[in-house]
Amino acid sequence: MALTGALLLTAAPIASADQVRDAQWPLRVYAATKVWKTSQGAGVTVAVVDSGVDATQPDLTGQVLPGKDFTGAGNPHKDTEGHGTAMASLIAGHGHGANNAAGVVGLAPKAKILPVKAGYKDTEAWANGIRYAVDQGASVINLSFGDSNSYPGSKGAKAIAYAQEHGVVVVAATGNDSGTVSYPAALPGVVAVSAVDQSLNFWSGSNTGNVTVAAPGVAVAQADPNTKSGYAVADGTSGSAAYVSAIVALLRSKYPDLTAGQIINRLVKSASFLNNTGKKAPDKELGYGIARPGSALTMDIPKGPKEGPLAQASPSTSTQSGSASGNGNPSQAAKKDKSSSSGILLIAGIAAAVIVLGVVFAVIRSRRNRGSGGPGSGPGGGMPPHGTGYPPQPPTGYQQYPNTPPSQGYPTPPGQSPQHPNPYAQQPPHQGQ
Repeated sequence: MALTGALLLTAAPIASADQVRDAQWPLRVYAATKVWKTSQGAGVTVAVVDSGVDATQPDLTGQVLPGKDFTGAGNPHKDTEGHGTAMASLIAGHGHGANNAAGVVGLAPKAKILPVKAGYKDTEAWANGIRYAVDQGASVINLSFGDSNSYPGSKGAKAIAYAQEHGVVVVAATGNDSGTVSYPAALPGVVAVSAVDQSLNFWSGSNTGNVTVAAPGVAVAQADPNTKSGYAVADGTSGSAAYVSAIVALLRSKYPDLTAGQIINRLVKSASFLNNTGKKAPDKELGYGIARPGSALTMDIPKGPKEGPLAQASPSTSTQSGSASGNGNPSQAAKKDKSSSSGILLIAGIAAAVIVLGVVFAVIRSRRNRGSGGPGSGPGGGMPPHGTGYPPQPPTGYQQYPNTPPSQGYPTPPGQSPQHPNPYAQQPPHQGQ
């Protein structure tokens, strides 16, 4: 279960725990102390589907829930790889020592971590872990790994669709081999996260393509139970995904009434390219920009449609889980579907009859009025039916980005429509992002 090798490219130990806080540059860029005045993620459970989470790590004491091990080893709190503990520390670490001044502080220090231990190459295991996390009440799921077997229609894809159907925001790392966005990040509706460095420039190791947002992922200080000091500095989109999961936790805490799609809407609309000039959204490297927690929490952003700006997987691709499947009676569900289908066919038949009668009436009326100057030169209207205003579902299952008018509440790519303001405020960094 080499999760460390999946999306964590390089890691170097930190000499001492006292140096860790100084090495946490993302907290300074994000003006975390200012952000925490608005939200710290209280009341939100973030599932870390990974190599397990060490609940005894000093910066995570009291933050880690019981969880579950899907590897067969039986202990989700045992993390021999160290990767899951690292991700948990970036999300919900609280530091330790006097005034918690030592160690790692996560961006959502009052969120709870649900450890779901599963090997990233065992698609069935982590897919079952996702369903478990949903049924345990997690509203954010962090997937800092890649699995080529989680293509559309796979068990992994169906589990993610199940999470989305139950209002969970799924965040995943894009990958670290400078290729295209890997699965599961490439699946519909998943928040795919690439990495930026300390200068907030795109990290060349990140995979590109259908990226949603970017976040810090280079030289990131994090907990590592496998080093002498207990800490390491690492590069990779694993860390950037963890930071975005933390931002989502902050948002879910402050806006508990928003749907998962509306939370993603705030995340996308508050992102900015900052000093990365010449970018147009969605950009293949940075997506809609660098995620900014302060702006996401405080900007005046309309809720938007419940489904949000990212294409969702079709409900038909997922299957029900035991504790969240209603009455759990397949025969009753089949009867309900059959009844609904019959109703739809009946309505469709009536509508078709009405249309035929309307055409006949119009033709007769047209013939009567032909040459008389009267109204009625054929079936009137000519207006197309009202659409839903949402982007069509992608046929291949890949994540699509919105191409809807500004009135739908989704961002218009900068530079394409001078009549509408650019929703990406290109503000300098270090200003309470």
